[in-house]
Amino acid sequence: MTPTPSRTPSPLGRRSITGAWVVSAGPITVRIRPRSFWVGIAAIAVLLAAGLVTLTHGTLALSPAEVVAALFGQGEAPAVRTVQGRRLPRLITAATVGGALGIAGAVFQSVSRNALGSPDIIGFTSGAAAGAVIQVTVFGGDVVATALSAIAGGLVTALLVYGLARRGGITGGLRLVLVGIGVGAIASAITALFVVRAELDRAVSAQQWLAGSLLGRGWPHAWSVTVAVLVLIVPIVIVARRLTLIEMGDDLAGSIGVRVERTRFIAVILGVLLTGVAVAATGPIAFIALAAPQIVGRLVRSGGVHVLTSALLGAILLVTADLLSQAVDIGLRTPVGTVTALLGGVYLVWMLARRA
Repeated sequence: MTPTPSRTPSPLGRRSITGAWVVSAGPITVRIRPRSFWVGIAAIAVLLAAGLVTLTHGTLALSPAEVVAALFGQGEAPAVRTVQGRRLPRLITAATVGGALGIAGAVFQSVSRNALGSPDIIGFTSGAAAGAVIQVTVFGGDVVATALSAIAGGLVTALLVYGLARRGGITGGLRLVLVGIGVGAIASAITALFVVRAELDRAVSAQQWLAGSLLGRGWPHAWSVTVAVLVLIVPIVIVARRLTLIEMGDDLAGSIGVRVERTRFIAVILGVLLTGVAVAATGPIAFIALAAPQIVGRLVRSGGVHVLTSALLGAILLVTADLLSQAVDIGLRTPVGTVTALLGGVYLVWMLARRA
């Protein structure tokens, strides 16, 4: 009699025949792969550690113990004001923006079936930036209006790219990337035109915003981005399951009832909304959406759209980049967008050279 191989017991629920953990709550059933679960747990631990280090860093140096005390309103008054009033909202903004970009990158790379299918490569970030810059240079830098203009710019760009990439009712992945690069170049040119022709003070404000920065981000930014991401993540998780089926082939997905083009269109709109929210909060941030899903894929070693783990990796990357931007002492406050752009350029060259 052949002994039955033992299986690691699931801490979440029963296991399916594929080895995934199955968690049921009423009509909702979620399947979680063990490797994805443990990667997520490790990512949470790394994010908490990076966040703690970030809260200790600044003009007022604090120890980890002082930071923890300040988070609970204890300790010296300057430490409490610094941590709760300045550093914590900046950290939350960085984590949520990074998470939004990580999810958006995972969605776009799945839709385009291309590792270059991130919003900063295929023009959606440039479109959102163009919308915000037009608002800042023409009408002034109202925070709410700038945020709405960024989202509107991203949506207009997405509709244009998606429409131009369709041929015969089908949206090709490579065509989506190539059209997006072209439309993104046009959006960047429009942005430069409005900055050059703007009044000096508005041009300076627009240029500072385009650098991508977390400087001065307070609780209004943290709350608005967090709420927006939480609202959008629910429909994205639903769409992500269908995108995973589409990755196995349009015909196969269609044969089991998935509306392929409709799913792609909804996924693009949701991804653009996430991108617009992120850009509105910090300005354009490169690299995060490009790299986070790729790193997750290597860690998890399975296909599909890994929404939560991509969000965690995106948050880790941006929080770490923000810490690095604060640690670089060159007599200037280095915008985090500059750091991520540098890292993104190096990563893109490495990825292209590796695939050549």
